[in-house]
Amino acid sequence: MTKKAIILAGGAGSRLFPITKIVCKQLLPVYDKPMICYPLATLMLGGLRDLLIISTPKDLPMLRDFLGDGSQLGIKIQYAEQAKPKGIAEAFLIGAKFIGDSGACLILGDNIFYGKLDFFREALAIKSGACIFGYQVRDPQRYGVVEFDKSGKAISLEEKPKKPKSHFAVPGLYVYDQKVVDLCKTLRPSARGELEITDLNLLYLKKNELHVKLLSRGMAWLDTGTQTSLLEAGNYIATIEHRQGLKVACLEEVALRMKFITQSNLAKIIEQLPNGDYRDYLRMVCDEGPTAGPEPVG
Repeated sequence: MTKKAIILAGGAGSRLFPITKIVCKQLLPVYDKPMICYPLATLMLGGLRDLLIISTPKDLPMLRDFLGDGSQLGIKIQYAEQAKPKGIAEAFLIGAKFIGDSGACLILGDNIFYGKLDFFREALAIKSGACIFGYQVRDPQRYGVVEFDKSGKAISLEEKPKKPKSHFAVPGLYVYDQKVVDLCKTLRPSARGELEITDLNLLYLKKNELHVKLLSRGMAWLDTGTQTSLLEAGNYIATIEHRQGLKVACLEEVALRMKFITQSNLAKIIEQLPNGDYRDYLRMVCDEGPTAGPEPVG
């Protein structure tokens, strides 16, 4: 089972300019929390506690200041630089020492998953090969696209095709076995000068070692790379939270429910927080204990 996880929080955030001129893209608010809380919560809900955050030299200090070493959440966070945006797959070369002889999961820092995460836990339990996911979208030409044969087996992958062969996009969440670093070393930059994650997935596909799990219609995958999608994601989270009275991707709550920290640990965290809705919510969570209420979602 994969034990290591990477959050790739790099890129210039050029599509979100000018707001990314003054703040790291992954620290922009998605309703009531910084963006990076959502992918981090997904990893934690998958049971992953050993994490590497990769970002730009400019943005890493801000991310480190926000999350620290993760010990307050019962996890371990390390940091590494991606000096220039040279592709998603480069993350595995940057994180080679961190990964070691383990497998690794990677999630993009601007991707949000909301719903039951059984599909992710099942992928993490796969003993060999790689696992990616398929999510039906209206505009597949914006994404990596997976094609299936009549039996439902994946037979091709294309990056941002002009004529997509299906409506199933590949979200920014990937699970790989211990061969991932060696395979990444064989990749060559694409025409746009990047090590493409699609090329890595194709290597696994050619070896007949690529698993593809389709996400159900009850699962929400939100991409926050543009002003419009960022606003839509914030509105979506706001609607869910207002309806249920429960927070999405509240890291301290996730840590408690996953038993990464105790009620006593959470009480100490609460004492250090300013008065406000977030503190009040965590006090309610702490009083209820780690097993009360429905499972938190990413």
